[in-house]
Amino acid sequence: MRLILQVFDRAIAWLAAILLAALLGVVTLGIVTRAISRPFSWTDEMSGYLMVWLSCLGWMLATRNNAHIRIRFFQDKLPDAGWRGTEALIQIAIAVVGLVIGVQSVHLVMKNYDIEAVSIPVSTAWVYAPMIPAGFVTAGQAIADLVSRVSKRRPPPALPAPTAAPELAP
Repeated sequence: MRLILQVFDRAIAWLAAILLAALLGVVTLGIVTRAISRPFSWTDEMSGYLMVWLSCLGWMLATRNNAHIRIRFFQDKLPDAGWRGTEALIQIAIAVVGLVIGVQSVHLVMKNYDIEAVSIPVSTAWVYAPMIPAGFVTAGQAIADLVSRVSKRRPPPALPAPTAAPELAP
């Protein structure tokens, strides 16, 4: 299972890198064609689609790597049982939000599949499509975190940030 998840993470990272390069190219093309007074009509819409896809891929990578911002100040002050209880509630809430996003995105895709975008010949459903895996990846990771974090001891609290730069030896 670990190998499958590593392959999934790597594939998402590569796809994000490719989409980032494509976004950079489309935006640059839009800037250049505007500068020469011959703008392409599709660059703004295409960059919007690419940005949504790139954002959702980043969301999935951050979710898989536990890289989202999380403030645990008050939770870390609780005794072990309280910490586990709040952690369980947090992970259940994240899983529910992920499932709602995934399911509602399926409905958005189904409602918009027959509507064509304004300046590019694709369905507007493609703008909602990356929300489906992003929602379900979020739910799946929250369930995995629920099982692993609640069954084990709490992680150590985050180290405080240094207050001053260390002095260099002469």
